[in-house]
Amino acid sequence: MIPTQQSTPAGPPQPGRLRDADLPASVWRAGRLSRISDRSLPSGFAALDAALPGGGWPAACVTELICREPGIGELRLLAPLLSRLTQARRFVILLAPPLTPYAPALEGFGIDLDYLIVIQAPHAADRLWAIEQSLKSTNFGLLIAWMPQARTRPEHLRRLQYAAQSATGPVILFRALAAQFEPSPAPLRMLLLPRPGQQLSIQLIKRRGPLIAAPITLNLPQSASLFGLRPTLEPSSRPLDGATLPDASAVPGYPSMQTLYAQASPAHDARRAASHSH
Repeated sequence: MIPTQQSTPAGPPQPGRLRDADLPASVWRAGRLSRISDRSLPSGFAALDAALPGGGWPAACVTELICREPGIGELRLLAPLLSRLTQARRFVILLAPPLTPYAPALEGFGIDLDYLIVIQAPHAADRLWAIEQSLKSTNFGLLIAWMPQARTRPEHLRRLQYAAQSATGPVILFRALAAQFEPSPAPLRMLLLPRPGQQLSIQLIKRRGPLIAAPITLNLPQSASLFGLRPTLEPSSRPLDGATLPDASAVPGYPSMQTLYAQASPAHDARRAASHSH
Protein backbone atom coordinates (compact mmCIF):
# COMPACT_ATOMS: atom_id res chain seq x y z
CA MET A 1 0.00 0.00 0.00
CA ILE A 2 1.45 3.29 -1.13
CA PRO A 3 1.04 6.07 1.44
CA THR A 4 -0.52 9.23 0.10
CA GLN A 5 0.73 12.67 1.05
CA GLN A 6 -2.00 14.89 2.38
CA SER A 7 -1.87 18.51 1.38
CA THR A 8 -2.60 21.14 3.98
CA PRO A 9 -4.66 24.11 2.91
CA ALA A 10 -2.69 27.29 2.60
CA GLY A 11 -3.56 29.74 5.32
CA PRO A 12 -3.89 33.48 4.91
CA PRO A 13 -0.66 35.34 4.16
CA GLN A 14 1.22 36.48 7.20
CA PRO A 15 1.31 40.28 7.62
CA GLY A 16 5.01 40.16 8.35
CA ARG A 17 5.74 38.76 4.89
CA LEU A 18 4.37 41.83 3.13
CA ARG A 19 7.18 44.07 2.01
CA ASP A 20 7.02 47.79 2.58
CA ALA A 21 7.46 48.31 -1.15
CA ASP A 22 4.22 46.42 -1.75
CA LEU A 23 2.18 48.74 0.45
CA PRO A 24 0.07 51.43 -1.23
CA ALA A 25 1.05 55.02 -0.60
CA SER A 26 -1.80 55.55 1.87
CA VAL A 27 -0.77 52.57 4.08
CA TRP A 28 2.26 52.47 6.36
CA ARG A 29 3.55 50.55 9.35
CA ALA A 30 2.92 52.30 12.64
CA GLY A 31 6.23 51.13 14.08
CA ARG A 32 8.48 52.83 11.54
CA LEU A 33 8.69 56.09 9.64
CA SER A 34 7.00 56.16 6.26
CA ARG A 35 7.46 58.66 3.48
CA ILE A 36 4.62 61.11 2.98
CA SER A 37 5.66 62.10 -0.53
CA ASP A 38 8.27 61.14 -3.09
CA ARG A 39 10.21 64.36 -2.47
CA SER A 40 11.34 66.00 0.75
CA LEU A 41 13.55 69.02 1.34
CA PRO A 42 16.02 69.15 4.27
CA SER A 43 14.93 71.48 7.07
CA GLY A 44 18.48 72.50 7.96
CA PHE A 45 18.16 70.88 11.41
CA ALA A 46 19.54 67.35 11.70
CA ALA A 47 17.43 66.45 14.75
CA LEU A 48 14.24 67.54 13.01
CA ASP A 49 15.06 65.79 9.74
CA ALA A 50 15.63 62.55 11.66
CA ALA A 51 12.07 62.74 13.00
CA LEU A 52 10.36 63.76 9.75
CA PRO A 53 9.11 61.10 7.33
CA GLY A 54 11.32 61.31 4.28
CA GLY A 55 14.03 63.20 6.16
CA GLY A 56 12.73 66.74 5.60
CA TRP A 57 9.80 68.97 4.73
CA PRO A 58 7.53 66.87 2.48
CA ALA A 59 6.40 68.23 -0.87
CA ALA A 60 2.96 67.77 -2.41
CA CYS A 61 1.11 67.69 0.90
CA VAL A 62 0.01 70.00 3.72
CA THR A 63 2.16 70.45 6.81
CA GLU A 64 0.54 72.24 9.76
CA LEU A 65 2.63 74.30 12.16
CA ILE A 66 0.58 75.23 15.23
CA CYS A 67 1.75 78.29 17.16
CA ARG A 68 0.59 80.07 20.28
CA GLU A 69 1.22 83.44 18.64
CA PRO A 70 3.27 84.90 15.77
CA GLY A 71 6.83 85.96 16.42
CA ILE A 72 8.08 82.98 18.45
CA GLY A 73 10.73 82.05 15.87
CA GLU A 74 8.54 80.26 13.36
CA LEU A 75 10.09 82.04 10.38
CA ARG A 76 13.60 81.32 11.63
CA LEU A 77 12.63 77.65 11.72
CA LEU A 78 11.90 77.92 8.00
CA ALA A 79 14.79 80.28 7.17
CA PRO A 80 17.18 77.52 5.92
CA LEU A 81 14.47 76.24 3.59
CA LEU A 82 13.63 79.74 2.31
CA SER A 83 17.30 80.47 1.72
CA ARG A 84 17.89 77.27 -0.19
CA LEU A 85 14.85 77.69 -2.44
CA THR A 86 15.28 81.38 -3.23
CA GLN A 87 18.99 80.91 -3.94
CA ALA A 88 17.92 78.21 -6.41
CA ARG A 89 15.56 80.81 -7.99
CA ARG A 90 12.41 79.13 -6.78
CA PHE A 91 9.58 81.41 -5.72
CA VAL A 92 8.42 81.37 -2.10
CA ILE A 93 4.93 82.67 -1.30
CA LEU A 94 4.08 84.16 2.10
CA LEU A 95 0.30 84.38 2.14
CA ALA A 96 -1.41 86.58 4.75
CA PRO A 97 1.43 86.90 7.28
CA PRO A 98 0.08 88.45 10.52
CA LEU A 99 2.97 90.94 10.60
CA THR A 100 5.05 92.54 7.89
CA PRO A 101 8.21 90.50 7.13
CA TYR A 102 11.39 92.45 7.87
CA ALA A 103 13.48 92.54 4.70
CA PRO A 104 16.96 93.18 6.25
CA ALA A 105 16.60 90.20 8.58
CA LEU A 106 15.43 87.96 5.76
CA GLU A 107 18.41 88.97 3.65
CA GLY A 108 20.66 88.27 6.64
CA PHE A 109 19.56 84.64 6.47
CA GLY A 110 20.55 84.41 2.82
CA ILE A 111 17.00 84.76 1.46
CA ASP A 112 16.84 86.33 -2.01
CA LEU A 113 14.00 88.87 -1.81
CA ASP A 114 13.58 88.82 -5.60
CA TYR A 115 12.03 85.38 -5.23
CA LEU A 116 9.87 86.16 -2.21
CA ILE A 117 6.21 87.01 -2.83
CA VAL A 118 4.06 88.44 -0.03
CA ILE A 119 0.28 88.33 -0.53
CA GLN A 120 -1.98 90.29 1.80
CA ALA A 121 -5.44 88.77 2.37
CA PRO A 122 -6.98 90.23 5.54
CA HIS A 123 -10.43 88.71 5.01
CA ALA A 124 -10.84 85.01 5.82
CA ALA A 125 -12.79 84.15 2.66
CA ASP A 126 -10.25 85.92 0.46
CA ARG A 127 -7.42 84.14 2.23
CA LEU A 128 -8.84 80.67 1.69
CA TRP A 129 -9.53 81.49 -1.95
CA ALA A 130 -6.00 82.84 -2.43
CA ILE A 131 -4.47 79.67 -0.96
CA GLU A 132 -6.43 77.47 -3.34
CA GLN A 133 -5.50 79.65 -6.32
CA SER A 134 -1.83 79.59 -5.34
CA LEU A 135 -1.89 75.80 -5.14
CA LYS A 136 -3.05 75.67 -8.76
CA SER A 137 0.27 77.16 -9.83
CA THR A 138 3.26 74.89 -10.29
CA ASN A 139 5.77 77.75 -10.35
CA PHE A 140 6.38 78.10 -6.61
CA GLY A 141 8.94 76.25 -4.55
CA LEU A 142 7.20 76.78 -1.21
CA LEU A 143 3.83 78.10 -0.05
CA ILE A 144 3.51 79.39 3.52
CA ALA A 145 0.05 80.55 4.59
CA TRP A 146 -1.51 81.69 7.83
CA MET A 147 -4.97 80.17 8.27
CA PRO A 148 -7.91 82.08 9.76
CA GLN A 149 -8.81 80.02 12.82
CA ALA A 150 -12.40 81.21 13.21
CA ARG A 151 -13.37 80.51 9.58
CA THR A 152 -11.37 77.35 8.85
CA ARG A 153 -13.60 74.29 8.59
CA PRO A 154 -12.68 70.63 7.97
CA GLU A 155 -13.88 70.78 4.37
CA HIS A 156 -11.50 73.68 3.72
CA LEU A 157 -8.56 71.62 4.95
CA ARG A 158 -9.61 68.61 2.88
CA ARG A 159 -9.75 70.74 -0.26
CA LEU A 160 -6.34 72.22 0.45
CA GLN A 161 -4.79 68.82 1.13
CA TYR A 162 -6.25 67.51 -2.12
CA ALA A 163 -4.98 70.51 -4.09
CA ALA A 164 -1.53 70.30 -2.45
CA GLN A 165 -0.98 66.84 -3.92
CA SER A 166 -0.25 68.43 -7.30
CA ALA A 167 2.19 71.00 -5.87
CA THR A 168 5.89 70.69 -6.62
CA GLY A 169 7.02 72.04 -3.24
CA PRO A 170 6.02 71.96 0.43
CA VAL A 171 2.78 73.57 1.57
CA ILE A 172 3.00 74.86 5.15
CA LEU A 173 -0.03 76.21 6.99
CA PHE A 174 0.30 78.12 10.24
CA ARG A 175 -2.64 77.58 12.58
CA ALA A 176 -3.68 78.91 15.98
CA LEU A 177 -3.04 77.03 19.20
CA ALA A 178 -6.63 75.75 19.48
CA ALA A 179 -6.20 73.81 16.23
CA GLN A 180 -4.09 71.16 17.97
CA PHE A 181 -7.28 69.61 19.36
CA GLU A 182 -9.11 69.62 16.02
CA PRO A 183 -8.99 66.81 13.44
CA SER A 184 -7.07 67.53 10.26
CA PRO A 185 -6.33 65.67 7.01
CA ALA A 186 -2.77 67.04 7.03
CA PRO A 187 -0.36 64.07 7.26
CA LEU A 188 2.19 66.11 9.25
CA ARG A 189 1.33 68.37 12.20
CA MET A 190 3.64 70.07 14.69
CA LEU A 191 3.17 72.19 17.78
CA LEU A 192 5.71 75.02 18.16
CA LEU A 193 6.47 76.54 21.54
CA PRO A 194 9.16 79.11 22.41
CA ARG A 195 11.90 78.21 24.85
CA PRO A 196 14.53 80.34 26.64
CA GLY A 197 17.87 80.95 25.02
CA GLN A 198 16.55 81.43 21.46
CA GLN A 199 15.32 77.86 21.24
CA LEU A 200 12.14 76.41 19.81
CA SER A 201 10.34 73.30 21.06
CA ILE A 202 8.67 71.13 18.42
CA GLN A 203 6.15 68.49 19.38
CA LEU A 204 5.16 66.18 16.52
CA ILE A 205 1.49 65.55 17.13
CA LYS A 206 0.88 63.73 13.86
CA ARG A 207 3.17 61.92 11.44
CA ARG A 208 3.35 58.65 9.58
CA GLY A 209 5.34 56.69 12.09
CA PRO A 210 5.66 55.92 15.80
CA LEU A 211 4.70 58.53 18.34
CA ILE A 212 7.35 60.78 19.86
CA ALA A 213 6.66 61.56 23.51
CA ALA A 214 9.45 64.09 24.07
CA PRO A 215 9.56 67.31 22.08
CA ILE A 216 12.49 68.24 19.86
CA THR A 217 14.36 71.36 20.99
CA LEU A 218 16.18 73.32 18.31
CA ASN A 219 18.64 76.20 18.51
CA LEU A 220 17.28 78.80 16.12
CA PRO A 221 19.66 80.37 13.60
CA GLN A 222 20.72 83.99 13.96
CA SER A 223 21.06 86.69 11.35
CA ALA A 224 24.59 88.04 11.48
CA SER A 225 23.74 91.03 9.27
CA LEU A 226 21.71 92.65 12.06
CA PHE A 227 24.29 92.45 14.81
CA GLY A 228 25.46 96.02 14.18
CA LEU A 229 22.05 97.64 13.70
CA ARG A 230 20.51 99.83 16.31
CA PRO A 231 16.96 98.97 17.36
CA THR A 232 14.07 100.79 15.75
CA LEU A 233 11.78 99.99 18.69
CA GLU A 234 11.86 101.56 22.09
CA PRO A 235 13.79 99.44 24.62
CA SER A 236 10.53 98.72 26.44
CA SER A 237 8.74 97.56 23.28
CA ARG A 238 8.05 93.88 22.85
CA PRO A 239 10.16 92.36 20.07
CA LEU A 240 8.19 90.41 17.50
CA ASP A 241 10.59 87.72 16.38
CA GLY A 242 14.20 87.07 15.58
CA ALA A 243 17.62 86.15 16.80
CA THR A 244 19.38 87.49 19.85
CA LEU A 245 22.17 90.00 19.66
CA PRO A 246 25.45 88.71 21.11
CA ASP A 247 25.27 89.43 24.83
CA ALA A 248 22.31 91.69 24.16
CA SER A 249 21.62 92.13 27.86
CA ALA A 250 25.03 93.78 28.26
CA VAL A 251 24.34 96.40 25.58
CA PRO A 252 22.29 99.31 27.00
CA GLY A 253 19.26 100.25 24.94
CA TYR A 254 19.25 97.14 22.76
CA PRO A 255 16.21 94.83 22.71
CA SER A 256 16.58 91.21 23.73
CA MET A 257 15.68 89.96 20.25
CA GLN A 258 16.13 90.85 16.63
CA THR A 259 13.15 90.60 14.35
CA LEU A 260 12.01 88.89 11.17
CA TYR A 261 8.84 90.94 11.33
CA ALA A 262 8.52 94.71 11.15
CA GLN A 263 5.77 96.82 12.66
CA ALA A 264 3.01 97.10 10.07
CA SER A 265 2.29 100.64 8.93
CA PRO A 266 -1.38 101.31 8.03
CA ALA A 267 -0.32 103.97 5.53
CA HIS A 268 2.18 101.61 3.90
CA ASP A 269 -0.41 98.82 3.72
CA ALA A 270 -2.90 101.23 2.15
CA ARG A 271 -0.39 102.30 -0.51
CA ARG A 272 0.47 98.65 -1.22
CA ALA A 273 -3.20 97.71 -1.55
CA ALA A 274 -3.80 100.64 -3.90
CA SER A 275 -0.83 99.70 -6.08
CA HIS A 276 -2.10 96.10 -6.45
CA SER A 277 -5.62 97.23 -7.33
CA HIS A 278 -4.47 98.98 -10.56
